[in-house]
Amino acid sequence: MPPVFAHGRLRLYLLKLLDEAPRHGYEVIRLLEERFQGLYAPSAGTVYPRLAKLEAEGLVTYATEGGRKVYSITEAGRAELADRSGELADLELEIRDSVTELAAEIRDDVRGAAGDLRREMRAAASASATRVEDESWKAAKEELRKARQEWKEQARRAKDESRRAREEAQQARRQAKEAQERAREEVQRIASQLQEQFAKSGGVLGSLAGAWLGGSTPAEPAASGTPLIVDTDWAEDLTPSGDAARDLDRLLDRFRDDVRDAARDHGVSPAQLAEARAHLAAAASRLTGTLHKS
Repeated sequence: MPPVFAHGRLRLYLLKLLDEAPRHGYEVIRLLEERFQGLYAPSAGTVYPRLAKLEAEGLVTYATEGGRKVYSITEAGRAELADRSGELADLELEIRDSVTELAAEIRDDVRGAAGDLRREMRAAASASATRVEDESWKAAKEELRKARQEWKEQARRAKDESRRAREEAQQARRQAKEAQERAREEVQRIASQLQEQFAKSGGVLGSLAGAWLGGSTPAEPAASGTPLIVDTDWAEDLTPSGDAARDLDRLLDRFRDDVRDAARDHGVSPAQLAEARAHLAAAASRLTGTLHKS
């Protein structure tokens, strides 16, 4: 950057500023900065030696105020300004030109710096975008791989659980069917024993057993010692439900209903009731023991 003031020009401008009003050195520096619109500010090492030289030449004088020198122009200084008035007018034009030139240089510097900054920012943004894109793509592929692996694992577990559920359901159906068959066989066995015992005891209980087990309701009691025929198809109309406990309840309900109907039709004496209680207790004991085995 070329010098702001040509040789001797700063000396002349200092006289002009002091001709306007007395000033101390720091105030002179600030005024110069204002005149150049903040684009130029002389240093103290530039201003104070020139003020001291002007004072030595008798062009300015100073008075001390508050510990600082306040400079004022002398008559000799005003005389020099008057002699150099044309040069001072040229100096004002030079200052305006210097301000314009300095502003242009600063604009060029700023524009160049801004252009460099924009290029650097674009390059950095492009590199960052490429890096982010690569990292995002890698992360997305890794997430996809994990999701696919997780889906396969869940499908395998679901398949295994479905297979185990089918096996458990099949086993439960087999167990229920076996329990139902055992219960039916036990009821038929106990019914056969009750029939034999009722046949031996004779009387109304024999008729009750015949009515329940044989499906008939004879008008006269069976003769003592006469065996009764066991109906192995008893309660076949009760269709299995798949729930052995429920089917057992239904068999017992049928047993109760058939015996109750026979007793209502033929009547029961106290002696027959006592004997029936003994036989029923024996049957209950046998059934309970059988169910405990399962």
